[in-house]
Amino acid sequence: MAAIKATDLRTEGILNPFGLDAERPRLSWSFGQPAGAGSGQSAYRIAVASSEERLKLGEPDVWDSGIVRSCEHVSIPYEGASLMPRRRYYWHVTAWDGQGQPAVSKAAWWETGLLAEAKWSGRWIGDAAEAADRGPMIQLRKSFEVKKPVARARAYVTGLGHYELRLNGAKVGDRQLEPGWTNYDKTVLYSVYDVTPGLRQGENAVGVLLGNGFYRVAGGRYAKFKGSFGNPKCLAELVIEYADGTAETIVTDGTWSLSDSPLTFSCIYGGEDYDAGLERTGWDGPGFVEDGDWRRACELEPPPGKLTAQSSPPLAITKRLPARSVSEPRRGVYVYDLGQNFSGWPCIRVSGPNGTRVKLKPAELLTEEGLANQKYSGSPYELNYVLKGEGIEEWHPRFTYYGFRYVQVEGAAPAGEGVEESDLPVLHGLEGHMIGPDVEDAGGFRCSDPLLNRIHEIINWAILSNMKSVFTDCPHREKLGWLEQLHLMGPSVMFNYECEALLEKIMRDMSDAQLPNGMVPTTAPEYVVFEEPWHMFRDAAAWGGSYILLAWEMLRRYGSVGTLERHYEGMGRYVRYLTEASDGFILRGGLGDWYDIGPKGPGFAQNTSVALVETAIFFGLARALGEIALVLGKAEDASAHSRLSESIRTAFHSAFYDMANAMYAEGSDTAIAMPLAISLAPEELRGVLLDRLVRNIGERGWQTNAGDVGHRYVLSALASGGRSDVVGKMARNPHAPGYAYQVAHGATSLTEAWDGPTVGKSQNHFMLGHLEEWLYASLAGLDYRYRPEVGRYLVKAKPTVVQGVEWAEAWQQLRSGRASVRWELGPSNQMTVRVDIPANSEGLIRIPSSPDTPVLASGPDVAYEGREDGHAVYRSGPGSYCFTFAANHRTTEMERERML
Repeated sequence: MAAIKATDLRTEGILNPFGLDAERPRLSWSFGQPAGAGSGQSAYRIAVASSEERLKLGEPDVWDSGIVRSCEHVSIPYEGASLMPRRRYYWHVTAWDGQGQPAVSKAAWWETGLLAEAKWSGRWIGDAAEAADRGPMIQLRKSFEVKKPVARARAYVTGLGHYELRLNGAKVGDRQLEPGWTNYDKTVLYSVYDVTPGLRQGENAVGVLLGNGFYRVAGGRYAKFKGSFGNPKCLAELVIEYADGTAETIVTDGTWSLSDSPLTFSCIYGGEDYDAGLERTGWDGPGFVEDGDWRRACELEPPPGKLTAQSSPPLAITKRLPARSVSEPRRGVYVYDLGQNFSGWPCIRVSGPNGTRVKLKPAELLTEEGLANQKYSGSPYELNYVLKGEGIEEWHPRFTYYGFRYVQVEGAAPAGEGVEESDLPVLHGLEGHMIGPDVEDAGGFRCSDPLLNRIHEIINWAILSNMKSVFTDCPHREKLGWLEQLHLMGPSVMFNYECEALLEKIMRDMSDAQLPNGMVPTTAPEYVVFEEPWHMFRDAAAWGGSYILLAWEMLRRYGSVGTLERHYEGMGRYVRYLTEASDGFILRGGLGDWYDIGPKGPGFAQNTSVALVETAIFFGLARALGEIALVLGKAEDASAHSRLSESIRTAFHSAFYDMANAMYAEGSDTAIAMPLAISLAPEELRGVLLDRLVRNIGERGWQTNAGDVGHRYVLSALASGGRSDVVGKMARNPHAPGYAYQVAHGATSLTEAWDGPTVGKSQNHFMLGHLEEWLYASLAGLDYRYRPEVGRYLVKAKPTVVQGVEWAEAWQQLRSGRASVRWELGPSNQMTVRVDIPANSEGLIRIPSSPDTPVLASGPDVAYEGREDGHAVYRSGPGSYCFTFAANHRTTEMERERML
């Protein structure tokens, strides 16, 4: 029996993707729990077949890789016959262990989309251009006959800005806010639905309801910007394959009908109004008789963007939050508290007379009077529902969402004694629906300190609240994809969630946003173009640099070589743009350390030279691109990028190092931490710089003054310098603006400003959540990276003991399997560290023990390699390991002394 077996087969990072437009998809697999010696892959064989039966019979008629002597198991390119559109392909992998024993995985599959725009036969349809600017949105329908037994049926659909697909009177699937946001002049996403179960013999009807989304922001209430790519429109093909082998296709064209929908107002920023009295019962089902309100749909010009299958996870209702309490701060005005700040929409159950209106006003905060306060989150935003007067009606918006905790209700009263007898609508229930991508959990963290656990929770509420089809900065006021978050918070996000496919979509967004001169703007999709004098909001290396740094991080986390290949040329163009824009390798413009702490309040950088921050990022980009070039076998490019990075390093040190005071630039936390964390500072200066950083923070009462960009590097410099004790003090300091301050003042998600709960601003931002990376990689001590040069993961375990924490643990689902670390302090200062290394991986384990302290190590394959920086160092193969020893007493006492 083989010591390993392939599991969790992924195509383009997705388990069994439904509708994929990759013509040469990349294949990956994981492994089950390691079974001792030999738990490494020595060879593999991929088999792809046109049916599961052929695969089982050993007849891979699409592709047989043959036996490949390699331990690689991620991002393996498909090299078989050209793929056909609308086909399902089945595949499995045989993996050989270290002793040469094979094991065959279970079958997986991927199904192609239409693969090319030329394959579409449908037409874009909508309302006539001259009539489309009226208030109500439109709904479209088509009746058709099914006369034979159906084998399978697929619907290929997109609608701009958003759409809801309906079949025979019911919504198809549970996707929300489809399709994902893009630059519609470059890319238009479509989705694929299995509609086989929804069809019936005889007459059927398909319907599409349209909303504006980001395709058309017309305003009318609050709007961050106003702009339009065109009038709402849709494109659809319903392909029916019959049991007798024939097929039929129903397409959007001029034979479809349309009418005004009950959706009377639709704005992604301002809210939504719905008049249920305007509903046409049965409009999306068979047997409906169209009256004079229905007219022929018009065939419209298609948007310029390339039609591409949406492979990133669809948005769905991921959580339902019941109201915890209700108050009446003003007569007839009720405020529901859901107890948690999140993003999504409220859902109500209401009854009342026909034509009565219920107004919902969601908000993050309350006024002193206890009413909804939208001052910092985009106002006015409201949702209005007009009743049809038929029993209890349930409603939520379809094409907008918001960040909120409270919902103010006007025009209806909570169900209770005497209310039902009045003419006022009765609110029978209100709950919140959280909207986000349907992503898998990829990791978890816990420790003995409830405060650190709570900080972990509020950071993750902010991550999930801003995870849509892009990563937004906030879920209300802006909803834009500001890019600096992707590389600064990328590791934190990837520690918690499986998001390779979503990040690949965002990489394409950045590629679409790239200008002809190579510049990558600060937001993608770029819906707002910042011109003079606000040009710094468009051109900043710490933002546009995510195009390179995110791809590099995806390689380290997922082994995403395909992402590097697809975007390498664009990355090179961006570095060339920065080089040409620089002044002797110094970047003078940009945003720098946005939202740092200073006397002027949060906003523009106050403590650190913008040029220092942007140039430090420039160095990191050149160095990362050199590493990427090596991975892709481009040795000449790698040398050129290495020379560029050295030129930047020299210019940086010359421009910013203050020899007299032994510091960089102004000596702010960011100015010191970035050279340390990015390895810009010479080795001989690292000690004095680290000491100065610690002194700065200590003199402020264990508070940093770093902002959006610098904070991650402050934590990184402290952790890598062995001063996680300082990080612990900063994180748990309730008296100065920071994480503990936010928790102490009632924050339920991470706020925009360090002291957000008391100063206002957005109450739901994840841009300052960098502590999450420290909780996993430093406190629990679990980190990892994929090593493409050997085709394996290196799992690093390095627990850090800080005062007040008795134990910590983290787990991570890697592409190779599950890795975990748990440490705990026991009686008599005894410490135990348990580490799980997944199959086909290597372990590098550092134990914080004294030189004269014996370590009892157990596990199948572990070797002592010596000591380094106060740690005993071990190398291991796959398996479960346990280390028991007396904790470093001197280190513990030193850290306690520092705390005092």
